[in-house]
Amino acid sequence: MNTRCASRLAAAGLGFAALAAAAQTAPPLPPEPAGTAAFVLSANTDGPLTATTPNPYSYGRPWIRVDVKSQRLTYFDGWGLPVRHYEVSTAKNGVGELKNSYQTPRGWHRVCERIGDGVEADTIIFRREVTPWKYTRALHEQYPNKDWILTRILWLCGMEPGKNQGGDVDSYERFIYIHGAGQHVAYGTPTSLGCVRMKSEDVIDLYERTPNGTDVVIEENG
Repeated sequence: MNTRCASRLAAAGLGFAALAAAAQTAPPLPPEPAGTAAFVLSANTDGPLTATTPNPYSYGRPWIRVDVKSQRLTYFDGWGLPVRHYEVSTAKNGVGELKNSYQTPRGWHRVCERIGDGVEADTIIFRREVTPWKYTRALHEQYPNKDWILTRILWLCGMEPGKNQGGDVDSYERFIYIHGAGQHVAYGTPTSLGCVRMKSEDVIDLYERTPNGTDVVIEENG
């Protein structure tokens, strides 16, 4: 073998040795993310960054925001991603916390009780009991002033003492719900007696996402 070939082989050997040494000392690659983390990383690398709004009351937990001004309810997952938007109807008397005001209370709440698990859409719930009857437009025409509570109830407890918890301002004692309502409701417009009204298909979807303890904030100007 001539001198030139030998020197080339030696240089190549040194190059391979350097690569092998680097591979042994390099830190291991992180594991592939899964689930929601993978979704977030994919969304933020494949396109524009996705805006997130983490739960400001209990960081890292899914939460609900009811915006009275826009008549919209948003469900956020634990990352703060806005997973679902729903059109709703809050109180026709506006916002307020006093009992017998028929107003929608503001501030932080929590889902304390859930009623209607698995029942069919438009099933009538009367005094928090599921009935065998179903809402129809014809039935509403017979009882046009009836405040129909249908399909599912998410019963809210206030979490701010003196504002929406305790005394004359207790949201739970006022029976403030997120609940299904009939097709006659003008969603996107305040029409209720204090509760947050939703379409039956929407409240079913929300109910499946929200166990007891889910945080809910009702914002007047959102």
